[in-house]
Amino acid sequence: MQQTPPARVLVVDDDPTVAEVVAGYLDRAGFTVERAADGPAALERAAAARPDLVVLDLMLPGMDGLEVCRRLRAGGPVPVIMLTARGDEDDRILGLEVGADDYVTKPFSPRELVLRVASVLRRARTRTAAPGAAAPPLRAAGITLDVAARRVTKDGAELALTLREFDLLAFLLRHPGRACGREELMREVWGWEFGDLSTVTVHVRRLRGKVEDDPARPRLIQTVWGVGYRFEAGGDGAGGPDA
Repeated sequence: MQQTPPARVLVVDDDPTVAEVVAGYLDRAGFTVERAADGPAALERAAAARPDLVVLDLMLPGMDGLEVCRRLRAGGPVPVIMLTARGDEDDRILGLEVGADDYVTKPFSPRELVLRVASVLRRARTRTAAPGAAAPPLRAAGITLDVAARRVTKDGAELALTLREFDLLAFLLRHPGRACGREELMREVWGWEFGDLSTVTVHVRRLRGKVEDDPARPRLIQTVWGVGYRFEAGGDGAGGPDA
């Protein structure tokens, strides 16, 4: 039986100590690791050999991580985990907006980062695996989500969702009318048994901005206080402005 080659991970960080530690942990976990110290070098390496995943520092000299992420994603889908020294929600939103699949705030545990890398790669491979039988599209409240084509439309207009926003919407559409806890969403959508629950909150806000007629008064993705969120297929409720 032919063995699957180890996943290639590109680590982009201008701090040599951080890059060395991250690369060392990933190497010991069985990944093939390459390193780049700035944006142009990262793009050059990615163009020469497309990585399976990129661990990308937000604060890079010259070309910042957001621009690097935009250019990487313009060349085709590639999972990105963003590293940031700042915990501000604005930074997380910016990273998610340009297509990052996850973010980790410095200082972080290298072991946790390895688990995040494995989780993102596992879900990315699940998305690209050839299905045995194409699942029928999910439809509700004018939204049509085609799992096989990775395409979402609302009232006939295509929505530009990130990979994680797509997976989150698909889960909610599969469970209409049911309150889904943040822990459950993190486990089922992200594949994590632990992590920062604000990740879910940020993604819900971004998703509301794309599927709601008025994101400040969400009617489709409603907040269930003390629990999480509920997708209302009829869109008749009032979810409140807070995530």
